[in-house]
Amino acid sequence: MGIYLNPGGESFGMAVQSDIYVDKTGMLAYLNSILGTEKRFVCISRPRRFGKSMAAHMVAAYYDRTADGNGLFGNLSISGHPSFLQHQGKYDVIQLNMQDFLSNAETMEDMLGLLQKSILWDLLEEYQDFRYFDTTNLIRTMSDIYRNTKRRFILVIDEWDCVFREYKERADDQKRYLDFLRVWMKDKPYIGLAYMTGILPIKKYGSHSALNMFWEFSMENPNVLAEYVGFTEDEVRALCDSYDMDFDECRSWYDGYRFQNAISAYNPRSVVGAMTTKVFDTYWNRTETYEALKIYLDMNFDGLRESILSLLANERVRIDTGTFSNDMTTLNRADDVMTLLVHLGYLGYDFGTKEVFIPNREIAQEYVNALVGSTGWKEVIEAVKASDRLLQATLEQDADMVADGIEKAHAAMSHLQYNDENSLSCAISLAYYSAKRFYDVMREFPSGKGYADLVFLPRPRHAEKPAIIIELKWNQDAKAAIQQIKEKGYVQALESYKGRILLVGIAYDKRTRKHNCEIEEFEIDAAIAESEKEMADGVGLIEARAVLSALRVKHLG
Repeated sequence: MGIYLNPGGESFGMAVQSDIYVDKTGMLAYLNSILGTEKRFVCISRPRRFGKSMAAHMVAAYYDRTADGNGLFGNLSISGHPSFLQHQGKYDVIQLNMQDFLSNAETMEDMLGLLQKSILWDLLEEYQDFRYFDTTNLIRTMSDIYRNTKRRFILVIDEWDCVFREYKERADDQKRYLDFLRVWMKDKPYIGLAYMTGILPIKKYGSHSALNMFWEFSMENPNVLAEYVGFTEDEVRALCDSYDMDFDECRSWYDGYRFQNAISAYNPRSVVGAMTTKVFDTYWNRTETYEALKIYLDMNFDGLRESILSLLANERVRIDTGTFSNDMTTLNRADDVMTLLVHLGYLGYDFGTKEVFIPNREIAQEYVNALVGSTGWKEVIEAVKASDRLLQATLEQDADMVADGIEKAHAAMSHLQYNDENSLSCAISLAYYSAKRFYDVMREFPSGKGYADLVFLPRPRHAEKPAIIIELKWNQDAKAAIQQIKEKGYVQALESYKGRILLVGIAYDKRTRKHNCEIEEFEIDAAIAESEKEMADGVGLIEARAVLSALRVKHLG
């Protein structure tokens, strides 16, 4: 067992023995399926603290011929897969953390020299008796070992992208690094599997990648490995049951990354922090100062400010990720910045719709922290700070104060085109920013005859608060909004909710630039009965009830 060659399974063993360990060994079945094939080059990119290093230790320990594979994996999910014994403990593993080499070198030449010398030291100590062409040449030495053993190498490289994060402006060094990796791995029969992990996808020069033999699994599209990005909803639900924690609160804090096949990913660092401390709080963003996010939010690209405001208001923004160069400096437009934020974990990405969004409460708070004191964001931060008062005014049915609060939120977003109900909805969503602490907030909620603009449903932990339906009107009276809520059966769609409900009508007069508000209170059972009498047409009610059932099943226990 060496330092880099066949390091054993101790690191993975410590992870398995931790208070919280979520079994992700199922990923090994996929790696087994591509080992020794043209698809054997895999690059996994994830945000910081998403379990990348733990997964790298798992891969290394599984294939390492010197590790106690049965002891480490015998009770884990991979042990039941047909390929388990076929590949477990059958290979020479070279495991590297590129950050270690970068931190101990002054230049790229020094780093690559130290890297090769370190691997050669282990190889030549393990295989002393072979005849070598050149013991200072890493590629020829690995080729000679493979010729003698007929045993392929498994390369496990963590923090592979640290060069692009720390040598941001040193394009020549970046290229030299990529060229080394390509020559070392591409078309080399001694490579059985190359598993690289980092934050950024593989760097592109123009539209091309120097490492085009790699198959990438990123936060844009993790593909078949989506369930291994973070913790899945079922895994988090099981942890909440074990630690007696409120699953709905956990979901509002840490859920939000969405992938194809309806897979929802939770931030592992934050979930573990909440379970072990018994407190829902910000954990992931404590591992890096919010100043890192602030740098990107202050970039002066056309459309970036408008997009950030829409995201803060719970909107989605469509972006083009194709021009992103997979580094942290070649940013030429707003879409490049937002694509980088996807890879850093500050935005979720819907591959199907090509839209980004702020994933959860924890990340939303990071945006607020980053914008405090930033140039040009004062009014927005003031609107966010005032959102507690606005929600309280709504709960107290103080319609005048609500109208005044919406007025100020409108001013904060005054640079946006404010000429229809959708832009009005965006301003109101920002104005009610703090409502997410207590409510599940839904836009365009389906009802019997249409869609309610905004619906706030209290989570079980906050069941003492009333539900809220908000209807918006452009150049009409707020009373008309209240009447629409009644006439179109919006209340009826909430039939599985039991308790008080506030009907809030908000209108904007384009001529006077004034908002007005009306608020009425109902008990849900009585409101449903009244709505049923008023509804002449029930088309769409089944859809509304189905959606509500899916959204509210967690509230009904």
